[in-house]
Amino acid sequence: MIFIAVAIILAAAALGAAFGMSLLGSKLLETSARQPELAPALQTKFFIIAGLVEAIPIMGVGISLILIFVVA
Repeated sequence: MIFIAVAIILAAAALGAAFGMSLLGSKLLETSARQPELAPALQTKFFIIAGLVEAIPIMGVGISLILIFVVA
């Protein structure tokens, strides 16, 4: 049962991060096309937020490892 829970956690984290990054990237391109003079500032903010979005799956991997090696 723990392995199924781990698989669900990892799948949800990966799908959520992929969906978040795709929305973030599309909004960056849309806004950069609309106002090109803001592109450098937006790109900086994009990379900061992208790092925060990618932190969520890393936390999911940590929780999964705890479930596998400590609980099981």
